[in-house]
Amino acid sequence: MRRHHFAALLLLATALVGTAVPASSATTTAPAGTRPYLDQRLPVKQRVADLLARMTLAEKVGQMTQAERGSVDNDQGRITNLALGSLLSGGGSAPSPNTPEAWADMVDGYQSHALATRLRIPILYGVDSVHGHGNLVGATVFPHNIGMGATRDPALVRRAAHITATETRATGPQWVFAPCVCVTRDERWGRSYESFGEDPRLVSRMTTAVEGLQGGNTRDLARNDRVLATVKHFAGDGDTVYGTSTTGDYIIDRGITRTSHKRFAEIDLAPYVTAVQVHDVGSVMPSYSSVQWTDVPGSEPIRMSAHKELLTDVLKQKIGFDGFLISDWDAIGEIPGDFATQVRTSVNAGMDMFMQPYNAPQFIQTLTAEVQAGRVELSRIDDAVSRILKAKFELGLFERPYTDRTNIGTIGSAAHRAVARRAVAESQVLLKNDHKTLPLKPSQRLYVAGVNADDLGNQAGGWTVTWQGQSGNTAFPGTTILQGIRKNARNVTYSSDASAATAGYDVGVVVIGETPYAEGVGDVGVGGHTLNLSAADKANIDRVCSAIRTCVVLDVAGRTQIVTDQLPRTDAFVMSWLPGSEGDGVADVLFGKRPFSGKLPVSWPRGEAQEPINVGDRDYDPLFPYGYGLTTP
Repeated sequence: MRRHHFAALLLLATALVGTAVPASSATTTAPAGTRPYLDQRLPVKQRVADLLARMTLAEKVGQMTQAERGSVDNDQGRITNLALGSLLSGGGSAPSPNTPEAWADMVDGYQSHALATRLRIPILYGVDSVHGHGNLVGATVFPHNIGMGATRDPALVRRAAHITATETRATGPQWVFAPCVCVTRDERWGRSYESFGEDPRLVSRMTTAVEGLQGGNTRDLARNDRVLATVKHFAGDGDTVYGTSTTGDYIIDRGITRTSHKRFAEIDLAPYVTAVQVHDVGSVMPSYSSVQWTDVPGSEPIRMSAHKELLTDVLKQKIGFDGFLISDWDAIGEIPGDFATQVRTSVNAGMDMFMQPYNAPQFIQTLTAEVQAGRVELSRIDDAVSRILKAKFELGLFERPYTDRTNIGTIGSAAHRAVARRAVAESQVLLKNDHKTLPLKPSQRLYVAGVNADDLGNQAGGWTVTWQGQSGNTAFPGTTILQGIRKNARNVTYSSDASAATAGYDVGVVVIGETPYAEGVGDVGVGGHTLNLSAADKANIDRVCSAIRTCVVLDVAGRTQIVTDQLPRTDAFVMSWLPGSEGDGVADVLFGKRPFSGKLPVSWPRGEAQEPINVGDRDYDPLFPYGYGLTTP
């Protein structure tokens, strides 16, 4: 890597600047005068060096391995026998019953097996708390990042992340795979809602989420209301080229980012610089996607999990990241070659811990063989393990390995939901408001139509209780938009398909949008996904807006949708994003309890063919520009 390629990056960085176990009292202490790594009075660096010197190759490779809980549930002794360094719950992977107490019992049970190892090295337990502790029924569910980006409120993002950390750690996990600091450059990408927006300056401002999760310094990590954060997906996953895969499906997730070093630094890399140099994030998850340099003749796409230039030369050395890298779910399986080649290539590129959900034994055996054959240097293993151990010491796991349940009663509390409700209100973007239609008046007779008016699952989107999310009102507690409206208006009629009679109403409110999806599955062109409105949504708008004099449309979706033809039929149009569990927040701005203040974090296209469209483009002509949003008193 030539240093001048990242001169722009450095300038930008400167500018952006189970078994139930007793809870909080459960600690481990070292006998006086023995094993310095167990002496919490010593500096972390010294403790890491002492412990590393005591470890065998098998114990080191075990620390570099993360397995899904489902792979050890029937034989938890594997945690001990393999000296596993970490476990995770994938999307939807939860204990039964799915309660805070059951979560804590489950994690503590796994921890007891880790502490049965020779050196008593505790495990790290990771979860995808991307908009609240989403795998837990009853957790506070915040708007997805795209909505949080619309708030333009870094302090609120920090506060929401702190609540997420508090609720997560109270149930056992000490590590979250969040926040996503990707920069979404094409709304056809099914993970667009995981991004704070299309402008790297906005996304960089919202890296306050890291501070909300981890605290203001590494000393905070050991607190019972903090977790280790992970910025993802390093880097360029929101900037891939739209096209077809080898199977003929349209694909943008896990695709190729074709870009120059300068553009990559300015757009895709910028938020990671802030996350590392300002907020000292503890872990980074490389993307499934590939990077192909347009300024290097003959450059071929390289999977990020194999990209030594970016993982080691840039992230660890130039940017100064001193945490550890965790691969995405079985991500090394997409590197060319056999399994041994995939393992060797990724670890030599700089990967430190490997998420191998269901083949941990094979990974351990393979990496061990690669080291013994001299194809992976022991110094690379020692570097990886040192980074992992550093996090465990900073989290205080050697002193307090079991769950501190002190805050378990705050999960889903009124205070936490009030913050989420405020986040919902601030995320609402008012795109049209003719004749001062909004705010509504409690005395008005309202006709509400559309499935998304009364569907918590659609309101929350993916990564909520299950990986892809699910429609319906039974999966988790919360308030739908319809319920919020009914709390504010005296006369409300609801008809999901607008089949009820429309006569006699002052205002029609049509709630349109998407049903839940997550990575890959949500890409436009896959599984019938499109940016265009559904036939049902178009019909509801046509029927209600033609029959009732005043018509308001709310869009509950993870990304912009094509509404160019429908917009003239409306008096007011609101982008509600994916608000999560607190539909009351939508009603708050509809009825003027809070002002509309949200601004578009992405450009709104006139048609699907206009994607990708981003602020700063030549011939920029969106339906609504980046940053647009009307306000109300």
